[in-house]
Amino acid sequence: MKLHLDKSDQYNTIARYDAHHVMIGTTRHESSVIVMPNRIESDWHQGGFATLDTAAFERLAGLGCEILILGTGMKQRFPHPSLMKSLMAARIGLEVMDLGSACRTYNILVAEHRNVAAALLFDPA
Repeated sequence: MKLHLDKSDQYNTIARYDAHHVMIGTTRHESSVIVMPNRIESDWHQGGFATLDTAAFERLAGLGCEILILGTGMKQRFPHPSLMKSLMAARIGLEVMDLGSACRTYNILVAEHRNVAAALLFDPA
């Protein structure tokens, strides 16, 4: 799906997504990616939702954001509560969404100049 947003080119926003990729600006990402207004971290997690582990969440806790959106592929799935301990300790709010909702919500929060990160997984199951 193609997204349209009135925006400045100074921030990373998601232009398009489907089950297998996202377009951040004009760059296509086909594996897990963290997108923040001022930086992109490719391949943050090897594997899909089922392989999320403590190390993946510890990396997310170190991003320095206030709100983390976890895009869990084409279906919304919630990680085990024990995995979220590092986010709670870092006082980061977590929102879990399917990929499309995560992309749209991220763009809205960026437009509001919020300190947000989206961690996106491509796991169509």
